[in-house]
Amino acid sequence: QVQLVESGGGLVQAGGSLRLSCAASGSIFSINAMGWYRQAPGKQRELVAAITSGGSTNYADSVKGRFTISRDNAKNTVYLQMNSLKPEDTAVYYCNADGLTVVAGITDFGSWGQGTQVTVSS
Repeated sequence: QVQLVESGGGLVQAGGSLRLSCAASGSIFSINAMGWYRQAPGKQRELVAAITSGGSTNYADSVKGRFTISRDNAKNTVYLQMNSLKPEDTAVYYCNADGLTVVAGITDFGSWGQGTQVTVSS
């Protein structure tokens, strides 16, 4: 079982910055991709950014040039630096990770964090 714990959300004015962190713990053999998703009220959850174990990244068009995803493989932690925040970035941000877990042998896992609220005021 792999748990993800997010931190770093909060209230910020438009144009401000926030940094989200997500630490994975548990019976981890290896982590492949880690990513951030968000869900605004009344909308579907959408991918914000993702990063592979090798460092390849992928961003939603709406955040390119403003958000940066990074990870520390030694700490099983992924970060999301969010700059130039806009009111439309307001959402609950969820961390996601997939890889291999060591529970009764080596098996696949996919886990979600509990979510952290990001609110951007205009």
